[in-house]
Amino acid sequence: MMNPELTAKIRVGTCNWADHTDFYPSKLKANERLNYYARHFSLVEVDSTFYHLQPASNFARWAERTPDSFVFDVKAYRELTWHDRERPPSAETFERFGAALRPMQEAGKLRAVLFQFPPWFTDEPKNREYLGTCPEFFPGQTLAVEFRHRSWLTPERREETLALLREHGLVHVMVDEPQIGSGSVPRVIAATSPSLAIVRFHGRNRQTWYARVETTGERFNYLYQPDELREWLPSLEEVAEQASEVHVLLNNNRANYAVRNAKDFQMLLGQPVTPDEPEAAPSLF
Repeated sequence: MMNPELTAKIRVGTCNWADHTDFYPSKLKANERLNYYARHFSLVEVDSTFYHLQPASNFARWAERTPDSFVFDVKAYRELTWHDRERPPSAETFERFGAALRPMQEAGKLRAVLFQFPPWFTDEPKNREYLGTCPEFFPGQTLAVEFRHRSWLTPERREETLALLREHGLVHVMVDEPQIGSGSVPRVIAATSPSLAIVRFHGRNRQTWYARVETTGERFNYLYQPDELREWLPSLEEVAEQASEVHVLLNNNRANYAVRNAKDFQMLLGQPVTPDEPEAAPSLF
Protein backbone atom coordinates (compact mmCIF):
# COMPACT_ATOMS: atom_id res chain seq x y z
CA MET A 1 0.00 0.00 0.00
CA MET A 2 1.31 3.42 -0.96
CA ASN A 3 1.80 6.27 1.46
CA PRO A 4 -1.68 7.83 1.92
CA GLU A 5 -0.19 11.32 1.56
CA LEU A 6 1.01 10.34 -1.91
CA THR A 7 -2.14 8.53 -3.01
CA ALA A 8 -4.10 11.65 -2.10
CA LYS A 9 -2.23 13.41 -4.93
CA ILE A 10 -3.40 10.89 -7.54
CA ARG A 11 -6.53 11.38 -9.60
CA VAL A 12 -7.84 8.45 -11.65
CA GLY A 13 -10.09 8.77 -14.69
CA THR A 14 -10.64 7.78 -18.30
CA CYS A 15 -9.96 9.30 -21.69
CA ASN A 16 -13.38 10.82 -22.46
CA TRP A 17 -16.69 9.87 -20.91
CA ALA A 18 -18.80 9.08 -23.98
CA ASP A 19 -17.32 5.73 -25.06
CA HIS A 20 -18.14 3.63 -22.02
CA THR A 21 -21.68 2.64 -23.00
CA ASP A 22 -21.70 -0.49 -20.83
CA PHE A 23 -20.96 1.68 -17.80
CA TYR A 24 -24.04 3.89 -17.97
CA PRO A 25 -27.58 2.92 -16.97
CA SER A 26 -29.62 2.13 -20.07
CA LYS A 27 -32.13 4.95 -19.58
CA LEU A 28 -29.53 7.63 -18.96
CA LYS A 29 -29.61 10.41 -21.55
CA ALA A 30 -26.41 11.28 -23.40
CA ASN A 31 -26.29 14.76 -21.86
CA GLU A 32 -26.46 13.24 -18.36
CA ARG A 33 -23.44 10.97 -18.76
CA LEU A 34 -20.81 13.46 -17.61
CA ASN A 35 -22.75 14.14 -14.44
CA TYR A 36 -23.05 10.40 -13.78
CA TYR A 37 -19.37 9.83 -14.58
CA ALA A 38 -18.34 12.55 -12.12
CA ARG A 39 -19.92 10.60 -9.24
CA HIS A 40 -17.31 7.91 -9.81
CA PHE A 41 -14.17 9.86 -10.82
CA SER A 42 -12.68 13.31 -10.22
CA LEU A 43 -10.86 13.53 -13.56
CA VAL A 44 -11.60 13.05 -17.24
CA GLU A 45 -9.76 13.71 -20.46
CA VAL A 46 -11.68 15.49 -23.22
CA ASP A 47 -10.81 13.82 -26.54
CA SER A 48 -13.48 15.30 -28.84
CA THR A 49 -11.42 18.50 -28.97
CA PHE A 50 -8.82 16.66 -31.06
CA TYR A 51 -11.27 16.13 -33.91
CA HIS A 52 -13.11 19.45 -33.99
CA LEU A 53 -12.66 22.98 -32.67
CA GLN A 54 -15.29 23.22 -29.96
CA PRO A 55 -17.19 26.40 -29.02
CA ALA A 56 -16.49 28.01 -25.67
CA SER A 57 -20.05 27.19 -24.62
CA ASN A 58 -19.18 23.49 -24.55
CA PHE A 59 -16.35 24.05 -22.09
CA ALA A 60 -18.58 26.24 -19.94
CA ARG A 61 -21.31 23.58 -19.93
CA TRP A 62 -18.90 20.77 -19.02
CA ALA A 63 -17.54 22.84 -16.15
CA GLU A 64 -21.05 23.60 -14.91
CA ARG A 65 -22.16 19.95 -14.98
CA THR A 66 -19.38 18.71 -12.71
CA PRO A 67 -18.59 19.18 -9.00
CA ASP A 68 -16.23 21.91 -7.83
CA SER A 69 -13.50 19.35 -7.19
CA PHE A 70 -13.67 17.84 -10.69
CA VAL A 71 -10.93 18.58 -13.26
CA PHE A 72 -10.32 18.12 -16.99
CA ASP A 73 -7.37 17.43 -19.23
CA VAL A 74 -8.15 18.59 -22.77
CA LYS A 75 -6.62 17.14 -25.92
CA ALA A 76 -5.23 19.73 -28.32
CA TYR A 77 -6.85 20.12 -31.73
CA ARG A 78 -5.25 17.95 -34.42
CA GLU A 79 -3.87 20.84 -36.48
CA LEU A 80 -1.82 21.97 -33.49
CA THR A 81 -0.21 18.53 -33.16
CA TRP A 82 0.71 18.20 -36.86
CA HIS A 83 -1.82 15.47 -37.55
CA ASP A 84 -3.05 17.45 -40.56
CA ARG A 85 -0.01 17.17 -42.79
CA GLU A 86 -1.43 19.53 -45.40
CA ARG A 87 -2.30 22.22 -42.85
CA PRO A 88 0.50 23.34 -40.53
CA PRO A 89 -0.44 24.95 -37.20
CA SER A 90 -1.46 28.58 -37.51
CA ALA A 91 -1.52 31.37 -34.93
CA GLU A 92 -5.23 31.81 -35.69
CA THR A 93 -6.02 28.20 -34.76
CA PHE A 94 -3.95 28.47 -31.59
CA GLU A 95 -5.89 31.58 -30.63
CA ARG A 96 -9.30 30.06 -31.42
CA PHE A 97 -8.54 26.93 -29.44
CA GLY A 98 -7.15 28.89 -26.49
CA ALA A 99 -10.14 31.22 -26.42
CA ALA A 100 -12.58 28.29 -26.36
CA LEU A 101 -10.82 26.87 -23.29
CA ARG A 102 -11.21 30.06 -21.30
CA PRO A 103 -14.51 29.29 -19.50
CA MET A 104 -13.11 26.03 -18.16
CA GLN A 105 -9.87 27.72 -17.16
CA GLU A 106 -11.75 30.51 -15.39
CA ALA A 107 -13.81 27.90 -13.53
CA GLY A 108 -10.53 26.44 -12.18
CA LYS A 109 -11.19 23.05 -13.76
CA LEU A 110 -8.67 22.97 -16.62
CA ARG A 111 -5.60 21.07 -15.44
CA ALA A 112 -3.73 20.43 -18.68
CA VAL A 113 -3.83 20.76 -22.45
CA LEU A 114 -2.52 17.52 -23.92
CA PHE A 115 -0.43 17.63 -27.09
CA GLN A 116 -0.32 14.07 -28.33
CA PHE A 117 1.96 14.08 -31.34
CA PRO A 118 1.76 11.59 -34.23
CA PRO A 119 4.44 9.02 -35.11
CA TRP A 120 5.77 11.29 -37.88
CA PHE A 121 6.59 14.02 -35.34
CA THR A 122 10.16 12.84 -34.82
CA ASP A 123 13.08 14.09 -32.78
CA GLU A 124 14.60 16.78 -34.99
CA PRO A 125 15.52 20.46 -34.50
CA LYS A 126 12.40 21.99 -36.09
CA ASN A 127 10.13 19.89 -33.89
CA ARG A 128 12.11 20.69 -30.76
CA GLU A 129 11.76 24.35 -31.64
CA TYR A 130 8.01 23.92 -32.10
CA LEU A 131 7.67 22.45 -28.61
CA GLY A 132 9.20 25.62 -27.23
CA THR A 133 6.71 27.88 -29.01
CA CYS A 134 3.51 26.15 -27.86
CA PRO A 135 3.45 27.53 -24.29
CA GLU A 136 3.51 31.09 -25.67
CA PHE A 137 -0.09 30.66 -26.85
CA PHE A 138 -1.39 29.38 -23.50
CA PRO A 139 -0.30 31.78 -20.75
CA GLY A 140 -1.11 30.52 -17.30
CA GLN A 141 -2.00 27.03 -18.53
CA THR A 142 -0.22 23.70 -18.16
CA LEU A 143 0.73 21.88 -21.35
CA ALA A 144 1.50 18.17 -21.51
CA VAL A 145 3.34 16.31 -24.27
CA GLU A 146 2.94 12.70 -25.36
CA PHE A 147 5.27 11.42 -28.04
CA ARG A 148 4.39 8.64 -30.45
CA HIS A 149 7.81 8.17 -32.02
CA ARG A 150 10.54 6.30 -30.22
CA SER A 151 13.30 8.69 -31.33
CA TRP A 152 12.43 11.13 -28.54
CA LEU A 153 13.01 8.65 -25.74
CA THR A 154 15.83 6.38 -26.84
CA PRO A 155 18.48 5.80 -24.16
CA GLU A 156 20.75 8.21 -26.04
CA ARG A 157 18.20 11.04 -26.37
CA ARG A 158 15.80 10.77 -23.45
CA GLU A 159 17.72 13.00 -21.04
CA GLU A 160 17.96 15.79 -23.60
CA THR A 161 14.24 15.44 -24.34
CA LEU A 162 13.31 15.54 -20.66
CA ALA A 163 15.54 18.59 -20.20
CA LEU A 164 13.76 20.31 -23.10
CA LEU A 165 10.37 19.64 -21.51
CA ARG A 166 11.58 20.96 -18.15
CA GLU A 167 13.00 24.09 -19.79
CA HIS A 168 9.60 25.00 -21.23
CA GLY A 169 7.50 23.83 -18.28
CA LEU A 170 5.94 20.98 -20.26
CA VAL A 171 4.57 17.85 -18.60
CA HIS A 172 6.10 14.60 -19.82
CA VAL A 173 3.28 12.11 -20.41
CA MET A 174 4.30 8.59 -19.41
CA VAL A 175 2.60 5.74 -21.22
CA ASP A 176 1.77 2.07 -20.97
CA GLU A 177 1.47 0.68 -24.49
CA PRO A 178 2.67 -2.17 -26.70
CA GLN A 179 6.39 -2.02 -27.34
CA ILE A 180 6.45 -2.63 -31.05
CA GLY A 181 8.26 -0.62 -33.70
CA SER A 182 9.11 3.07 -33.88
CA GLY A 183 5.50 4.17 -33.36
CA SER A 184 5.56 3.31 -29.68
CA VAL A 185 7.62 4.83 -26.89
CA PRO A 186 9.26 3.15 -23.90
CA ARG A 187 8.14 3.63 -20.34
CA VAL A 188 10.23 6.53 -19.04
CA ILE A 189 9.34 7.47 -15.48
CA ALA A 190 10.02 11.16 -14.96
CA ALA A 191 8.11 14.21 -13.75
CA THR A 192 9.24 17.25 -15.73
CA SER A 193 6.88 19.71 -14.02
CA PRO A 194 6.47 20.20 -10.27
CA SER A 195 2.76 20.85 -10.70
CA LEU A 196 1.61 17.76 -12.60
CA ALA A 197 2.55 14.29 -13.84
CA ILE A 198 0.40 12.27 -16.25
CA VAL A 199 0.31 8.55 -17.09
CA ARG A 200 -1.90 7.29 -19.94
CA PHE A 201 -2.75 3.61 -20.36
CA HIS A 202 -3.39 2.51 -23.94
CA GLY A 203 -3.55 -1.23 -23.34
CA ARG A 204 -1.09 -3.83 -24.59
CA ASN A 205 -2.80 -5.16 -27.69
CA ARG A 206 0.08 -5.70 -30.12
CA GLN A 207 -2.18 -7.04 -32.87
CA THR A 208 -4.19 -3.82 -33.23
CA TRP A 209 -1.55 -1.16 -32.51
CA TYR A 210 -0.86 -0.49 -36.20
CA ALA A 211 -4.03 -2.01 -37.62
CA ARG A 212 -6.52 -0.05 -39.70
CA VAL A 213 -9.60 0.06 -37.52
CA GLU A 214 -12.95 1.80 -37.63
CA THR A 215 -12.98 2.88 -33.97
CA THR A 216 -10.40 3.59 -31.31
CA GLY A 217 -12.12 0.95 -29.19
CA GLU A 218 -10.79 -1.67 -31.59
CA ARG A 219 -7.24 -0.33 -31.40
CA PHE A 220 -7.23 -0.09 -27.62
CA ASN A 221 -9.07 -3.36 -27.04
CA TYR A 222 -7.34 -4.55 -23.89
CA LEU A 223 -8.48 -5.22 -20.34
CA TYR A 224 -5.61 -4.93 -17.86
CA GLN A 225 -5.31 -7.54 -15.16
CA PRO A 226 -4.87 -6.17 -11.61
CA ASP A 227 -1.27 -7.39 -11.43
CA GLU A 228 -0.44 -5.42 -14.60
CA LEU A 229 -1.73 -2.26 -12.94
CA ARG A 230 -0.12 -3.09 -9.60
CA GLU A 231 3.32 -3.08 -11.21
CA TRP A 232 2.87 0.65 -11.80
CA LEU A 233 2.42 1.54 -8.13
CA PRO A 234 6.14 2.12 -7.40
CA SER A 235 6.38 4.42 -10.43
CA LEU A 236 3.29 6.35 -9.39
CA GLU A 237 4.75 6.75 -5.93
CA GLU A 238 7.99 8.01 -7.44
CA VAL A 239 6.34 10.74 -9.52
CA ALA A 240 3.91 11.63 -6.71
CA GLU A 241 6.97 12.55 -4.67
CA GLN A 242 8.09 14.92 -7.44
CA ALA A 243 4.78 16.53 -8.52
CA SER A 244 1.92 18.05 -6.57
CA GLU A 245 -0.68 16.14 -8.62
CA VAL A 246 -0.68 12.93 -10.68
CA HIS A 247 -3.22 11.98 -13.32
CA VAL A 248 -3.81 8.33 -14.21
CA LEU A 249 -5.88 8.05 -17.38
CA LEU A 250 -7.21 4.84 -18.91
CA ASN A 251 -7.50 4.92 -22.70
CA ASN A 252 -8.38 1.25 -23.27
CA ASN A 253 -11.86 2.30 -24.36
CA ARG A 254 -13.35 -0.97 -25.57
CA ALA A 255 -16.79 -1.54 -23.97
CA ASN A 256 -16.35 -0.52 -20.30
CA TYR A 257 -12.72 -1.66 -20.00
CA ALA A 258 -11.36 1.80 -19.15
CA VAL A 259 -13.90 2.31 -16.36
CA ARG A 260 -13.25 -1.15 -14.94
CA ASN A 261 -9.50 -0.61 -14.89
CA ALA A 262 -9.86 2.90 -13.48
CA LYS A 263 -11.80 1.41 -10.56
CA ASP A 264 -9.15 -1.29 -10.26
CA PHE A 265 -6.60 1.49 -9.85
CA GLN A 266 -8.71 3.24 -7.23
CA MET A 267 -8.87 0.01 -5.27
CA LEU A 268 -5.11 -0.61 -5.58
CA LEU A 269 -4.45 2.93 -4.37
CA GLY A 270 -6.78 2.53 -1.41
CA GLN A 271 -9.12 5.21 -2.73
CA PRO A 272 -12.92 5.07 -2.39
CA VAL A 273 -14.66 3.17 -5.19
CA THR A 274 -18.23 4.18 -6.05
CA PRO A 275 -20.38 1.17 -6.99
CA ASP A 276 -22.01 1.18 -10.40
CA GLU A 277 -25.68 2.11 -10.27
CA PRO A 278 -28.35 0.04 -12.07
CA GLU A 279 -30.25 3.20 -12.97
CA ALA A 280 -29.29 6.85 -13.05
CA ALA A 281 -29.67 8.72 -9.79
CA PRO A 282 -31.09 12.28 -9.75
CA SER A 283 -28.65 14.98 -10.80
CA LEU A 284 -26.71 16.48 -7.93
CA PHE A 285 -25.13 19.36 -9.82
